[in-house]
Amino acid sequence: MASGRTRRLLAVVLAAGLGATLPVMTVTAHADAGCQVSYTVGSQWQGGFGASVAVTNLGDPINGWTLRWSFDAGQTVGQTWNATVAQSGAAVTASGVSYNAALATGASVSFGFNGTWTGSNPAPTGFTLNNVACAGTTTTTTRPTTPPTTKPTTAPTTTPPNGTPPAGTVRVYWLKPTDKAFDQRYPDGITGVMKEAQRFFKAQLGKTFTLNSPVVEVVNGLHDTNWYITTNCTGSDHYWCVVDNGQRELQQRFGADSRWINIEEVSAEETNQSGGGGGNGWVLLSGHDADGAAGVNGPINRWYGGMVHELGHAFGLPDATSTDGTCMSASLYDYPNCSFNQTQKNGILNGPFAGFLS
Repeated sequence: MASGRTRRLLAVVLAAGLGATLPVMTVTAHADAGCQVSYTVGSQWQGGFGASVAVTNLGDPINGWTLRWSFDAGQTVGQTWNATVAQSGAAVTASGVSYNAALATGASVSFGFNGTWTGSNPAPTGFTLNNVACAGTTTTTTRPTTPPTTKPTTAPTTTPPNGTPPAGTVRVYWLKPTDKAFDQRYPDGITGVMKEAQRFFKAQLGKTFTLNSPVVEVVNGLHDTNWYITTNCTGSDHYWCVVDNGQRELQQRFGADSRWINIEEVSAEETNQSGGGGGNGWVLLSGHDADGAAGVNGPINRWYGGMVHELGHAFGLPDATSTDGTCMSASLYDYPNCSFNQTQKNGILNGPFAGFLS
């Protein structure tokens, strides 16, 4: 629903957005000088697991980094993302890639992988960064008590596997902060929400938009959750901080612009403070919308209605002035019992983004 507030961020006029996390196993290693490493198992199932690793350089600037550790219980590394990972016996080596090889003092980088285990899956107890030990460890371990609903089967990427999406398509990003574990329910759930919105537009307008393939680009964010919540905020109004920061990062890293209608879902949120919205070719949504799409935050119809509503804004529609049965009003909460009225249909079909429909 609209907030009535206007942002001048990149000429996007935003309407207000829509208002469980897997248990994790985390080991954090701290060094007085050198590095800090956070190793997190975000999901685990019989014989397999998904892990993320965040590295902070506490020493002099580095141009090219290599992190080493040992899997002493026989674990093996499979699919990887955001780093080049090799394994010889128990020894594992992870090295930076072109876009994250440089680490300034205090800078962080994250990468992840899916792995296998037999018998047990203890976290590594020691790391070195460019052969300097990350010593003085403190360890906190919370083992997963339930397996993920869906086993991760495809490693997330930070670039579309088939190159830059074609112009004129709807481009969807799941932006995952460094401390958020990969969970296949998110790209799967967001894909489902987008396909339902695509079906709805076809039923309402006789035309619909084209989705990229794969529908969702999993983007490993450059910062932790708190950074997205608190950075670039003004005073106590944190409503737009999360989505503004995410939009800015997507534009800088992926050239997200008017070639596409861009959908951002960032898994970060300050409770009762963060929000989102849509306008001028963008939909910007914070953590509760991503959770809803993944099936961990309320009935799915509420999130279907929310996406249709915000896409209406992205295609140029304003909010309805009353709860009138259209999805541009509070009737979105009753989806699928809402629709576009004829004026709204004409607004989309004759509007500045009509070329995205066929």
